Amino acid sequence: MPTVSNADQFKQSFREEAREILVDLESALLELNENRDDQELVGRIFRGLHTIKGSGAMFGFDDLAAFTHNLETAFDEVRNGRLQVTSELIDLTLSALDQIRAMVEEGAGGPPADAPACAEILAKVRLLAGISPTRPAKSKTDTPPPAVAAGGKVREWHIRFAPGPDMLRDGTNPLLLLDELRQLGGLSVRASMAAVPRLGELDPERCYMAWDMVLTTAAGADAIRDVFIFVEDGCELAIEPAPISAAEVTARALDEQRSQPSGRRSYDKPDNVSSRRVPVAKLDQFVDLVGELVTVQARLSEIATRRDDPEFSEVSEEIERLTSALRENSMNIRMLPIRATFEKFRRLVHDLARDLGKDVELTMEGADTELDKTVIDQLGDPLMHLIRNSMDHGIEPSDARAAHGKPAAATIHLSARHSGASVLIGVSDDGNGIDAQAVRNRAVEKGLVAADAQLTEAETFALIFQPGFSTTKQVTDLSGRGVGMDVVRQRVDSLRGSIDLVSKPGLGTSVTLRLPLTLAIIDGLLVSVGDACFVLPLANTLECIELTREDIERANGKHVADVRDELIPYIRLREHFDIRTERPAIEQIMVVETEEGRFGFVVDQVLGSCQTVIKNLGRVYRHVQAVSGATILGNGTVALILDPQRLAQEALRSVVNGPRGHIPPPPHALYPGVSANQGNHP
Repeated sequence: MPTVSNADQFKQSFREEAREILVDLESALLELNENRDDQELVGRIFRGLHTIKGSGAMFGFDDLAAFTHNLETAFDEVRNGRLQVTSELIDLTLSALDQIRAMVEEGAGGPPADAPACAEILAKVRLLAGISPTRPAKSKTDTPPPAVAAGGKVREWHIRFAPGPDMLRDGTNPLLLLDELRQLGGLSVRASMAAVPRLGELDPERCYMAWDMVLTTAAGADAIRDVFIFVEDGCELAIEPAPISAAEVTARALDEQRSQPSGRRSYDKPDNVSSRRVPVAKLDQFVDLVGELVTVQARLSEIATRRDDPEFSEVSEEIERLTSALRENSMNIRMLPIRATFEKFRRLVHDLARDLGKDVELTMEGADTELDKTVIDQLGDPLMHLIRNSMDHGIEPSDARAAHGKPAAATIHLSARHSGASVLIGVSDDGNGIDAQAVRNRAVEKGLVAADAQLTEAETFALIFQPGFSTTKQVTDLSGRGVGMDVVRQRVDSLRGSIDLVSKPGLGTSVTLRLPLTLAIIDGLLVSVGDACFVLPLANTLECIELTREDIERANGKHVADVRDELIPYIRLREHFDIRTERPAIEQIMVVETEEGRFGFVVDQVLGSCQTVIKNLGRVYRHVQAVSGATILGNGTVALILDPQRLAQEALRSVVNGPRGHIPPPPHALYPGVSANQGNHP
């Protein structure tokens, strides 16, 4: 009998796969809503439902399997041309996916599915598809039309399936997988008993059988492999096409050139690429261990520099090379494409457009752009609020758009692209734009600015991100509470990012989030002030210049430096962190680019470049804004990693709110955190 832990582990594997399938199903349904004659999408939806149903039944999700069966049948009717794709079918299926998702998560602590809603959905699906509630389930010998491969020709596939030794212990019945294959076409099976041991050595809980099969079907390799999707990591599986003639080889090559299936791997040739799911907690632990190794390696390098031992230095250099390669690989493992996050918003746009009575299309660009999973995980809320804001405030009803010569269907565009050590995430619309005067009037009404304040357009737009700010007088389910954009600003700040907003009346609004590629590692410059060490991000650092006592006297005590006829304000880290040591005769100014312009940071010495693994300071220091983390140096001391953007903002706020310091604020310094860029959108 399978142990409870094994069964739970297998169910968790099913949940993880099912979540991905549900996201893909939502995306396919919304694409089908725009292209209702696309049979490839219909087949993709049918296969997804079929996989969830079959695998759900295999792992004990009987209610889920029974509920999904009717949806699968409905799309089987669509495939056979007996049922048309309508808005009603799309909306019903989307609602059904919400309930399936609840059934998947219920065993993991989520709320249960809504039983009355499930019953109502099933009744409507049956009525729409002409399914009798008492219709008997298909027998194992019934063969529905298989998922058609590219080209649509029936062909033979050779399949070798050898269950792993623990498959029976995990509660899986291999014969159910063979039954699933029979539903794809004609199947001939030959059992192999070669691995069965002598009776005295036989373990009754172990599977020794293997099967060699020939499947005749019009289904593609993806559909065949989907049958084994939840057990593939624990078995020996080979799916190969039967030998074909030279003419067929040429025809298939031409077909692949004309249309390469997207989003799935091709298994027409033996696939030697394997993958395995790794829990996020284990991945984070692995990265933490690599970080510890980097710290130990740095200590080793420092010891090697103090010793006059060529052999010891050679070993140290080799360890440094290996550690660097391991660090790069560990960082790459954390990198994921943003596509899955973007795809989730198709459903949001579809539902909001229906509720608001607007016609809106979601477009995407750069969905394969990769960034750290920890960054991706925190992007959902900011993007959701930006999209909701565009849908509710920015995009006009279809008749209003037509009156202004715009297409009736509005567009929300999601984009992503790399820019140096950052990634730019854009949310833009072609709506009505932001009424700067209305924003200003509302700010005066709420007491955020004085009535006679002189604000630039950028400063006015920055008010949108203030807590509690909203131009909507009436509170609705979507807006009016002044929470959404404040959440965007707070989340972007927590990611050490910045926001750039551009809006043109009548043309639309574009918001760009500039975020670091990763929160785990940083290229920086190590500097010292007294006995304390700090790390400044290298990506923002422009240059280093000397600051002498004569320079300070010429500036009459003001915290500004003349850099090639440009006055640059600077911040003394010694004063900011209250380091009470005597400053050297010649100090160094690190000139850094921030959203508020160029700022200098005065330090005693520049010790050199470094690549550091960032450690969080913990909850006790979560309110320390100017420090983004810490790292351990080779000598065992701790160096704080500074956030130049926040340091500049704190300095500017101190100038605006009180007499501390002598830094002259730039013209756009009243509302930090939002760029003053009013040019073309990057």
